[in-house]
Amino acid sequence: MYYFRVTLAYKGTHYFGWQAQSLDTFREERPTVEGTILNVLKKIVNYQPCTISAASRTDGGVHAQGQQARITLPIAISPEHLLLGLNSLLPADIRVLKCTLSTKDYQPNRNSVSKEYHYYFVASPVDNVVTSDIALHVPSNSHEPDNLELLRAACQLFVGRHDFYSFSSRDKSVVTSVREVLYCDIHHANFMPMVDGMYYLKIVGDGFLKYMVRYLMGALLHLARGRITLDDISLYLQQHQEHKLSPRAKAKGLHLIHIEGSE
Repeated sequence: MYYFRVTLAYKGTHYFGWQAQSLDTFREERPTVEGTILNVLKKIVNYQPCTISAASRTDGGVHAQGQQARITLPIAISPEHLLLGLNSLLPADIRVLKCTLSTKDYQPNRNSVSKEYHYYFVASPVDNVVTSDIALHVPSNSHEPDNLELLRAACQLFVGRHDFYSFSSRDKSVVTSVREVLYCDIHHANFMPMVDGMYYLKIVGDGFLKYMVRYLMGALLHLARGRITLDDISLYLQQHQEHKLSPRAKAKGLHLIHIEGSE
């Protein structure tokens, strides 16, 4: 078998998450990113067995700019030709950004050292159609989030090693809900001049629980609206709470930006 390490970008709007929903990916009732890529790989290798495994199983509607994955193929092909072949056959909302030779020992999830996510939101009186499927609209009379400094103060509460049980959904495969957040803050996004009032939560950690970033963003939105306090967030970080402090934020604003790993 031949192994490749790839960096992927995709727009998750029309996909029901990363993970394939069926072993027969050609018959998926709901399209997934993994299933769509596998279908193309099967065509490239003339329907021989092949696999792709990713570092992060993103949720339905979540986007990525730096997803890491390992591809296993039964035929020899250069990384350059594999990249070109995949991009020529994949739909326009999935792209292979980088492809290099790898080994059987490389396991994207286990080799991950840290992950960086951004959650994009637009503060404005009316939603901007340009960003409506990649950023959350936060109604505001100005082009600045309400209580921006309060949100940044809350971000600092998340930094460090904490038990994020109360800010995640249960996952029986997870041994512990303790994670370390290495960085967390709110930034103004100025990469899209046609959009005023775009901001993003930047969060970097050694790993994230199911829906964790979306629950953290949901808590920040509730805080900005005056529905919870900083003390409420602190309490939920200190104790296991079954009742959620806030609903989780919508998937469309979440972007997997970068995964730091090793071979």
